[in-house]
This record gives sequence, structure tokens and C-alpha cells, in this order.
Amino acid sequence: MASKVDTEVVIGGKAFTLSGNESEEYLQKVASYINGKMEEYSKMGTFTRQPMDTQNVLIQLNIADDYFKAKKQVELLKEEVEKKEKEIYDLKHELIAMQIKMESREKAMKGIQTEIHSAQKKLTQLEEETEKNKSKEKEKLPE
Repeated sequence: MASKVDTEVVIGGKAFTLSGNESEEYLQKVASYINGKMEEYSKMGTFTRQPMDTQNVLIQLNIADDYFKAKKQVELLKEEVEKKEKEIYDLKHELIAMQIKMESREKAMKGIQTEIHSAQKKLTQLEEETEKNKSKEKEKLPE
């Protein structure tokens, strides 16, 4: 576990000491995010006319909204990753099944090729025997 980090940040023009297990860079990034939200809202006339406590609540609501939207996006991405992982799993199994099928057909094809080769040998052998028998018959015939 990371050691505890204390760092000075400025939020809304006031200095704060933040303490946490995250890096100083991360804590500064969080402070910068909050300052960005404050600056974004301070540009709106209707916001600046609100009492300070209302302004703070509005900023907090906006940050909470950002959080829940980001959380929802993470959930959607996780679902998409799970869907893609299942798709990959299914494709891998389909590939394996196809490879097994292909190997089986290749084996069957080799068997058929062997049968064809044997049949060709047998045919050649029978043709040779037929020719020999024809020659013998010709020799037996009187001229």
C-alpha cells in the first residue's frame, strides 16, 4: 500500500492540505478538477447571483452528476467487455470445432485418396491382365 501523502492545494483561492494514499500529482489533479468546475460556473450570471451555500450545492450536484455519468459509462464499458469476451470465447470454440471437422475431413480425404490409388493400381493390373489374355488368345487362334 502506498504511504500517506500530504500536499498543499489551492481550491477557490484558498489553500488546503489534502492527505491521502494517492500521489501528490493525483491530489493536485482533483483540486484542479474542482477549480475547473468553480470557474465554469462562475462564468454564469445566474450562478454568481446565488448565495454562496447555494453555489456550493450546485457545484457539488454537478460533480455528483459527473461521477454518476462516469460510473454508468464504466458499467456500460464493462458490459461491452464481457460481451466481447463471450464473443471471443464462442469464436475460439467455433474455431476449434471447425479445426476438428477439417482434420476429420482431411483424414477421410486421405482415406479416399488411398482407395482411389488402390483402385487405380487394381485397374492397371486388370488392364495388363486383359492385354495378356488378349495376346494369349491371339496366339491360340489359327492364322
